[in-house]
Amino acid sequence: MKNIILLHGAIGAKDQLEPLAVELNQQGYNVFTMSFSGHGQTPFQTHFGIEQFALELEQYITINNLDKPTVFGYSMGGYVALYLAKQQPNLLGNIITLGTKFEWSPEISAKETKMLDSKTIIEKVPKFAEALQKRHGQDWELLLQKTAEMMIALGNKNALSLNDFTSIENKVLIGLADKDNMVTLEETTAVYKQLKNGAMYMLPNIKHPIETVNVGLLGRIIEGFK
Repeated sequence: MKNIILLHGAIGAKDQLEPLAVELNQQGYNVFTMSFSGHGQTPFQTHFGIEQFALELEQYITINNLDKPTVFGYSMGGYVALYLAKQQPNLLGNIITLGTKFEWSPEISAKETKMLDSKTIIEKVPKFAEALQKRHGQDWELLLQKTAEMMIALGNKNALSLNDFTSIENKVLIGLADKDNMVTLEETTAVYKQLKNGAMYMLPNIKHPIETVNVGLLGRIIEGFK
């Protein structure tokens, strides 16, 4: 069976990818999922951020004895996969992303972190606060704080510059939902054009949240990328 690892986005967890995991398993994939540290009640580590998550992905591949697995990364998960591919050229197989934010600046980080204020979430969208606590446990507010700090750090120094993508040898399929209000077509296309072995796709009538995705369609796209 073909091996594929599914990676979640920021303030997400592996359970969000279960519908896609079921779809891919039916297509003959051996599906692996993981939650990054601090997410999905996985304990925090000393460090938090892209480098730490890439290390965790590398360790997961080693522990499970996976040989160049395909990786699907949603949002931050796609960024982590590409970052690891840049650092470890022979570790991963094909990479598929969806809704990955590539462009970061202090202004962009300031905009994104406004949505991570736990007190505002509790006051204005209590159901979302309840969902976050259920998914991540009692440390969900700490997760939001650390995610905001990570975004600010990316805004000050992007971990992947446009030029970095030119050295990635893996076959990469860059994806975007057409109604994504967080990730732009321009930044997605800019990365696609830098890749040596890149391709690009767009999902119709879909917003940024992974829960809005048609997993049947996404599964067929993943399966068709050889």
